[in-house]
Amino acid sequence: MSGEDMHDVVIVGSGPTGMMLAGELRLAGADVVVLERRESQDLTGSRGGGIHSRTIELLDQRGIAGRFLAEGKTMQAATFGGTALDLSRLPTRHPYTLALFQNHIERLLLQWAGELGVPVRHGTEVTGVAHSDAGVDVQLAAAGPLRARYVVGADGGRSVLRRAADIGFAGPDATRSSLIAEVEVTGELPKAGKIDSRGVHGLHAMGDGTVRVVVTEAELGPATEPTLAELRRALVEVFGTDFGVHSPRWLSRFTDATRQAVSYREGRVLLAGDAAHVHSPTGGLGIGLGLQDAVNLGWKLGQVVLGISGEELLDTYHAERHPAGARALKYTMAQSLFQKADPRQEALRDLLDEVLRVDGAGTPIAALITGLDVAYDLGAGHPLLGRRMPDLDIVTPDGPVRVFELLHQARPVLLEFGGPELDAAAWTGPAQTGPAQTGRVRHVQAKYDGAWELPVLGEVAAPTAVLVRPDGYVAWVGEDSAGGLTEALATWCGTAAR
Repeated sequence: MSGEDMHDVVIVGSGPTGMMLAGELRLAGADVVVLERRESQDLTGSRGGGIHSRTIELLDQRGIAGRFLAEGKTMQAATFGGTALDLSRLPTRHPYTLALFQNHIERLLLQWAGELGVPVRHGTEVTGVAHSDAGVDVQLAAAGPLRARYVVGADGGRSVLRRAADIGFAGPDATRSSLIAEVEVTGELPKAGKIDSRGVHGLHAMGDGTVRVVVTEAELGPATEPTLAELRRALVEVFGTDFGVHSPRWLSRFTDATRQAVSYREGRVLLAGDAAHVHSPTGGLGIGLGLQDAVNLGWKLGQVVLGISGEELLDTYHAERHPAGARALKYTMAQSLFQKADPRQEALRDLLDEVLRVDGAGTPIAALITGLDVAYDLGAGHPLLGRRMPDLDIVTPDGPVRVFELLHQARPVLLEFGGPELDAAAWTGPAQTGPAQTGRVRHVQAKYDGAWELPVLGEVAAPTAVLVRPDGYVAWVGEDSAGGLTEALATWCGTAAR
């Protein structure tokens, strides 16, 4: 497992998860290459789309959120049952959902990763992997194996990597399937969608001459690509007409199956995005979950391949993201119950509506949907520990700055807000003031006079210092003491931080 062809990391799949991960690894300084079965990045049709608050924050942490906001449309789009949830009250700069289709999300992430120097090899089909303690041979359909120290499967719900690594994929089987397509029509579209005992159906003009169609099938469809004839038949069964659908730009089938990888890591093989979890598209969590996986894994894998941290850091990827993913999957399963007409479910939906309309009652679910409530178990301590760092407007000796601006290069940040002065030289290298880079950890002396507010928890006691990981989560909280900082730096920032 040596030679010039050895890469630090091979990523299989250039969808949103794969491209976000590739960018994160390049920011960490790792040698990464992306392999993509498709001949080009251009998606045929829009596919899914939409990202929520925490995902937008992750893009903001890297300085690229503006690119996505400029092309999408912000809206209050989160619901549970039939009740719209108020996102505007969440403590974030992005209290909304961003409507933006997957093809645009992929394009923008590919652009960003390209700026960072990430090579993407299109038309490269991966057939399997052989991994050992020394590295991984990534087996290709039309060439010899590609060697890497680690390989990440971001290759979707039917992941070749997951199967090759023999990682279990557990969860409830599908109960219904739906066809989704972008087509042209000759007939007049219905004025509204429809919901019946099968599920949800609708046709929506895209504004470019095509129509987006979603129709639930009478019976669970096969695990094969559907045909235009199947789409026509399903439309006639529901609407009495097929609307003259023709010239499909793309046509696919999805189900409400919910599955999660038993482990997100098997030796030198890791999984992210749909390769690690699949679920009903209800609620629009899919792309965001994958991007959150990528940002959690990228800096950790980067530190390991660069020798900054030991392999044990990779164990925290599964430990953190598996529970977060499982909780999100519970929401999609619960929400999917309301995607068909049924008197019992309608009764439950009506009762939930009464509860959720009570002031503040919907906030915990809104925080779950948006990803703002994710809390990694880093032990007992201050409420900030293991939670996302708020994007505060702080003042440093060099002037005002937002916290997320300090994370653009995906480096740990040690923020000092007064209290006992930290010996910066002991942890971050030569003492410097202001947002200056000092070794691997950026030490910033700052002032902030406002309230510290967390989703659901509300206001919390202001700390005197915090250590923020590259993914924006708080790894240590100082409360008039530097106790525990040395251990936190060793755990999360590696030997080069000291």
